[in-house]
Amino acid sequence: MGGHECYHCKQWVEDGEAHDCWTTTEAELTADLSEDLREAWERLRDAAVELGDQRIYASHKSIMFARTSCYFFVRPKRTFLELCVFLGRAVEAPQVRRVDRVSKSKLRHTIPVRHRDEVESPITDWLAEAYELAGGSPASSTPSAPRSRPGAGAGT
Repeated sequence: MGGHECYHCKQWVEDGEAHDCWTTTEAELTADLSEDLREAWERLRDAAVELGDQRIYASHKSIMFARTSCYFFVRPKRTFLELCVFLGRAVEAPQVRRVDRVSKSKLRHTIPVRHRDEVESPITDWLAEAYELAGGSPASSTPSAPRSRPGAGAGT
């Protein structure tokens, strides 16, 4: 019987065998975290849940947080959590390692998190800002000012 190696997970899959390496869970992605990273993860998740109604789901190697669109995601790594937050403006801060333009109106801010104590302002403020940008505030009928700032480069 023939088969092939999965392009994503490198597992051998026999012909006719069901295979979906993209299916994963939060528990699987966070199972091997150190105590410090687990506490940081729990603090990040709690901070997001406190923001309000949203969808939290695992996708491949990330845990996504979404309203009408994804506003941030976390990739658990061996020595840190890679936090990626989508904002309508570029933020220059010591916590931000990289900023990439991902659409006409959004920039992805990559922030390594190694300890629970790092999950406080300004990171929690950026999560709240991203949450509002992703779903819009029901009470707000005017677009947010940072959305279309000319010259707000990606800073890469």
